[in-house]
Amino acid sequence: MEWLLVWLLEAPSFEFDWDTGNRYKSAAKHGVPTDEVEAVFRLKLSLPLGRQLAPAMPEERLGIVGPSPTGRMLQIAFTLREGRVRVISARPAHWKERKRYEEILRQVAERI
Repeated sequence: MEWLLVWLLEAPSFEFDWDTGNRYKSAAKHGVPTDEVEAVFRLKLSLPLGRQLAPAMPEERLGIVGPSPTGRMLQIAFTLREGRVRVISARPAHWKERKRYEEILRQVAERI
């Protein structure tokens, strides 16, 4: 997943492709509006969690965890479609995901 980390950190900008259902689903279910989700990508502080292995999906689904401008740590599941980020869901990160974020940060810091 190193490519995903490089992409998250070095992409000059992100384009988003929201479908009608997913545009409002995360806000309704988890209180996470689309602008906050997009801001997580733009802050460039998110880290990859990996790809979804099960259930198998026709498109590769990826996960990241990172802080939003409000300070909330969010977990975002998405796919890449024609170079655009298509968000599947976003929610506050569970403690295990926050812990994983801290572990990945520590690993990255050790490499520098």
